[in-house]
Amino acid sequence: MRITIDIDEKILAEVMKFTGEDKKGPAVVKAATDFLKRKKVSDYARRVMEGQFEDYPLTNEEIESCDR
Repeated sequence: MRITIDIDEKILAEVMKFTGEDKKGPAVVKAATDFLKRKKVSDYARRVMEGQFEDYPLTNEEIESCDR
């Protein structure tokens, strides 16, 4: 999908720097994708902390071992 957006040049330059992309479009897509992933993880963590997943099948140790 193509869209037209206005982004401050300094912000776009930083987005390109941090994503490692040389072109504007891929940099914005990568930044938006990363933002969504982080928000989903944050939302999931909040739900776990609120006890909404009491019957989650893995223990904390099992979850932490997945990160290695």
